[in-house]
Amino acid sequence: MKKVIKAAAAGVLVISLLSACGGKTQNHSSMAGMEHSSGHEESGEGYAQVAFAFDGGKAKANEDSAVTIRISDSAGNPVKEFKENHEKLLHLIIVDHDLATFSHIHPDYKGDGTFTVTARFPSGGQYKLFADFVTADGTKETKSEWVNVEGAEAEHAPLAVDDKLVRQVDGQEVELTLSSVKAKEEAVLTFDIRDAATKQGIDDLQPYLGAVGHVVIISEDGSRYLHVHPVDEKAKGPKAEFMTTFPESGIYKIWGQFQRDGAVFTVPFVVKAE
Repeated sequence: MKKVIKAAAAGVLVISLLSACGGKTQNHSSMAGMEHSSGHEESGEGYAQVAFAFDGGKAKANEDSAVTIRISDSAGNPVKEFKENHEKLLHLIIVDHDLATFSHIHPDYKGDGTFTVTARFPSGGQYKLFADFVTADGTKETKSEWVNVEGAEAEHAPLAVDDKLVRQVDGQEVELTLSSVKAKEEAVLTFDIRDAATKQGIDDLQPYLGAVGHVVIISEDGSRYLHVHPVDEKAKGPKAEFMTTFPESGIYKIWGQFQRDGAVFTVPFVVKAE
């Protein structure tokens, strides 16, 4: 069930960071519980504006950084009401410039359009922050910004398309198949999840924020963001299906997130849409 959350003003000053130019998996939280959808892209047409800020004006690698997100309307007034989207009011996705690092966390709502959360960046350099939320009128919004983190940068590595879409993570083996890799054509993404040792299908997946799993897809340059929802939210495996459409040709990184035995595991894949 979706809820509309109202909160009193908090009086927090937020300064928007300037844009800058922006696998391994960081700690991530949960997500789920809305009607079936093929997913949504980063939106620039909604009325909401988002400003990201770090306490002290900057973030440093390998240190806890307090992140503030302020959401306002086109006139600069705070947006105070939001609908729960996958059991959360806001999902914050963080990736580095070459998509080697992925973090999915959920800021706390402080009221008056302001959210806060603590994040840790494993190295310096450019990161892109995506704020994913639904306003009270049901508008799905995703706003993003490149930010710079102080500290030594990790070695840059080009994004390589996977020859084989099979990964082993935390005792699970996950194989991904796509019904289509053509841009602008609807594609079914099927994750086949099995025990890595026995190769037997796993059918005891637990709801991850209300659904069998969640999928985030980001283009190589970070300009395209797709948050994809499952076809059957109540599925428990061994197959989990998702539907989406790659908006244009190019290389994309896909992160599938699932929960088993109380632990969330994240599986990354890299594909090319023709």
